Amino acid sequence: MSVDARTVAQVAHLARIAVTEDEAARLVGELNSILGFVEELSTVNVDGVEPMTSVVAHALRMRPDVVTDGGIQEKVLANAPLSEDGYFLVPKVVE
Repeated sequence: MSVDARTVAQVAHLARIAVTEDEAARLVGELNSILGFVEELSTVNVDGVEPMTSVVAHALRMRPDVVTDGGIQEKVLANAPLSEDGYFLVPKVVE
């Protein structure tokens, strides 16, 4: 697969990027080089290779999925202009 200047101009138009003819000519070479590398990668034999998300094996740190209020209700309400019974008081917005 390869691209030409017309394709580069069309992609630049769709991406709303201003590209001059000189830049388009340069981009044709760069994009064809990238596409050639991707095609080269598709020739690599990956039979027996497990799919992976990282080249380094590691486990994600997990925390218990527990709902808590943080225990800082007073600190949070200290910033409220008005509060009552542990809740923010706000003006009525729906009649």
